[in-house]
Amino acid sequence: MSEITFSKSELERYSRHLIIPEFNIEGQRKLKAAKVLVVGTGGLGAPMLMYLAAAGVGTIGLVDFDVVDESNLQRQVLFSVNDIGKAKVEAAKERLEGLNPHIKIQIHNLRLTSENALEIFKNYDLVADGTDNFPTRYLVNDACVLLGKTNVYASIFRFDGQVSVFNYKDKNGIFGPNYRDLFPAPPPPGLVPSCAEGGVIGVLPGIIGSLQANEVIKVISGVGEPLAGRLFLFDALNFETRILKISKDPNQVPVSKLIDYEFFCGVGEPDSDQDENAKSEKNSFKEISVKELNEWQISGEKFQLIDVREEFEYEISNMGGELIPLDEIENNIEKIAKDVKVVVHCRSGQRSEEAIKVLEKKFDFRNLYNLRGGLLAYATEIDQSIAKY
Repeated sequence: MSEITFSKSELERYSRHLIIPEFNIEGQRKLKAAKVLVVGTGGLGAPMLMYLAAAGVGTIGLVDFDVVDESNLQRQVLFSVNDIGKAKVEAAKERLEGLNPHIKIQIHNLRLTSENALEIFKNYDLVADGTDNFPTRYLVNDACVLLGKTNVYASIFRFDGQVSVFNYKDKNGIFGPNYRDLFPAPPPPGLVPSCAEGGVIGVLPGIIGSLQANEVIKVISGVGEPLAGRLFLFDALNFETRILKISKDPNQVPVSKLIDYEFFCGVGEPDSDQDENAKSEKNSFKEISVKELNEWQISGEKFQLIDVREEFEYEISNMGGELIPLDEIENNIEKIAKDVKVVVHCRSGQRSEEAIKVLEKKFDFRNLYNLRGGLLAYATEIDQSIAKY
């Protein structure tokens, strides 16, 4: 690390690090030499990126394909109202370079997939997972396992957060537990809603994302004990914390290749070489796209539109459908028509799918259509005057 040098400006900037005996200039050299990839520039990625950039991580990669939306600003403090509509990675790059001109920002404005993950990950020393969905979490984990990279993980939901360090290689060259040791299989679709569906208190990503940045810095610098083999749990509502021990699962099937993670998590179609019976069983209910729904509206097609979100969501934004919240659906069967087509929707299509499964199984409905992508898709593709909520 002796070849890593600092300008007078850098030494002044990092002086608070340099005077820490356990960290000093050697720790700062390791930060400057490091290449860290952050997957997701949203709630967790925003504070994590700001602190990694400020700390002096030499090269930071950003992976995201989303654009800045006004609803992001409640928690994604990396962005401002001037960034609305911009690609998140572009807006993040501009902000981070303004925060620290001594570092390099590399952007990957794309969706992370099984086809590109290994090619992207191989150029970085460590990966930090700031995503909010199970398919990408398993993809990040498996790519890190295949490449021998450390995966600094975090997740948030409502008032709860968790942090851990997966696939950490200790001083003896032994890799610690990975994400599959904690969660061998994903939960059933719809059981665990995303933050977009279930919500998150705005300050929680700042707390958890900062802790995630702390673990990244510890792993890079070698200072302290990282959360390898441990899961940190934080309850912001009651201000309680716990640390659970994670052990390697001797029965875990070794990761040998990247797979179709959407299908693995039950939220997508199987690849063509997957079992077609599984495909037909998964899609036993009918779906309709927002474009098809709009064609029905224009042509005067007779149908009923039902919104299964909560009342407060409906008040913020709606498509004019009849409101029957998901947890009240079984008590309002008489409101649902059986003699015309019924389109059921929520914010993104997840809760409406769950409602349809209940109605078909328990009440023998056969005229229901799930609106694929929900209100979000309709507001994006059909009517931009509708707020995306």
